[in-house]
Amino acid sequence: MELLDTNDHDAELRIEVFRAALLSSSVPSLVTLEDNVHRVQGRMSRWEFGSLMLFTSRSTGWRVARDARFLRLEGPPMVSLALQTSGTGRFGQLGRQSLVRPGELMLNDLTIPYEFAWSGTGSAYALQLSYDVLDLPPEVVRRGAERLAASPMYDMVRSHLLRLHADADVLSADPGAEALGTGTIALLRALITSAADMDAWARPAAAESLLHRILAYTRAHLRDPGLSADRIASAHGISVRALYGLFAKGGLSLEQWIIEQRLEGACAALVSPHTRTRTIEHIAHSWGFSTPNHFTRRFKAAYGVTPRQWREARPLLSADPPSAAGSGVRGDEPGPPATRSG
Repeated sequence: MELLDTNDHDAELRIEVFRAALLSSSVPSLVTLEDNVHRVQGRMSRWEFGSLMLFTSRSTGWRVARDARFLRLEGPPMVSLALQTSGTGRFGQLGRQSLVRPGELMLNDLTIPYEFAWSGTGSAYALQLSYDVLDLPPEVVRRGAERLAASPMYDMVRSHLLRLHADADVLSADPGAEALGTGTIALLRALITSAADMDAWARPAAAESLLHRILAYTRAHLRDPGLSADRIASAHGISVRALYGLFAKGGLSLEQWIIEQRLEGACAALVSPHTRTRTIEHIAHSWGFSTPNHFTRRFKAAYGVTPRQWREARPLLSADPPSAAGSGVRGDEPGPPATRSG
């Protein structure tokens, strides 16, 4: 959701609307703009994923400072993880001064004094969440901020943030947006505790995020017919037994979950305007099924109809989002039936 485009405002109003938009997505602080009123340019956007907010800004130079005066003002105890995407930021907190170059992450505890600025044109993406949601003590957050790049999870979180921004409009409107936010929060918690190198917090946080990382990895490789428990376990440095145990603890069956995800993808492909002219065999193979017979058998067991019956019946149905059915396709069912468990 776009918060601000200074081109939509008269020049004399741009400084005030810029400050208002920035503060609406942060905590009370002093905002100073580098350029005069006629040269200020900026665009800001914000998306919500449950308890997590993604905020982006691209603008001419500015400086934001939060000192003891502003700490007395009411504001939620928040943490921000930002990725500098252009320009070089200057960040100061707890006596440390650092440059934040393009491609680098910065962790900011918004409950204590800090200052951040860039000159010229710059841009950044920031994930913001409350301390209550992050569920880590301040000493872990502040220790993690000092050593963020030392964590082996640094690049993974950076890539995740880039992907989240690239599809933010679609993902934030998806029914799974809140669950995506929960998974992202777990990744942030793991990154911070890993960087802090404080074992009492690092172990549980890393374990909590592992299932989310495995699910994300598996979704990305669903179309590969060679996807297996051995491969998934090896990619995450755990045993196959530990992998199955992790899924069981999360109330999931690995094989069943993969089949369900593949079936949902194939179900949509059968009737998509972009792929409905492709053969059922081609779609089956593209979604990781070894043979058309195996695909048809699984599809009918899950949905109560064959892939061909589903494709032929689909033009008679409305284009509404999928609804839960269970055994066959009827004229009052606007979407694919729900996948059965088992």
